[in-house]
Amino acid sequence: MVSCLDPSSCGFGRSISSAPHLFTPSVRGGIGIDADDFRLSPTASSERFTFHLLRPDSSLIQGYWSLRRGIFCSEQHVFEESDRDELDAIAYPIAALHHSSGLEHDDAGETNVVGVVRIVETKPRLWYGGRLGVHADFRRHNQIGKGLIWKAVTTANGWGCDRFLATVQIQNVRFFRRLHWTSIDELEIRGIRHHLMEADLDYYLPSREQRPVASHYVPAAA
Repeated sequence: MVSCLDPSSCGFGRSISSAPHLFTPSVRGGIGIDADDFRLSPTASSERFTFHLLRPDSSLIQGYWSLRRGIFCSEQHVFEESDRDELDAIAYPIAALHHSSGLEHDDAGETNVVGVVRIVETKPRLWYGGRLGVHADFRRHNQIGKGLIWKAVTTANGWGCDRFLATVQIQNVRFFRRLHWTSIDELEIRGIRHHLMEADLDYYLPSREQRPVASHYVPAAA
């Protein structure tokens, strides 16, 4: 399964060597937008799935929260009741959507959100990706994880990113390496082994996604 956390996760820092410090984010600001202009990874092309930066008032946002909670709380038990934290007020949520004529859609748009990730700028031009996960029913489609990673890194790169990092669960390190990521440290988060990894920005070309001008990502109650 594709999944990764970020340094906001409680318990971060029991490092095999030296983990990054728990950081204070300093995003330049911006509300997310529903992006019609998305880009797929060269190895993740599919007409069935698209990848979108979400507005906080999007009909899909509840599906985004629901899937995150399902993966990181109900399934992996990394968190207890909620995986939300203070970074969600400034992070940019990204969702993978599934498109099928046989798929039922509810009012919250929950049924067609099949993948999630968030990106956040922790220092000027330093970005982290986190809360990356794919719905259990869709993990056989490798292009979802690849597409989410591509959308996350190319979006940040288009906004002036110099470095893009993520903490990746040990079983997914090889997957990320195949996608042009380098392992730079080993660490433990909430009792789970991770690698701190960095994306090759020369591979993830900057997207044309425009960065919003104000941050209003205040998550609703979990």
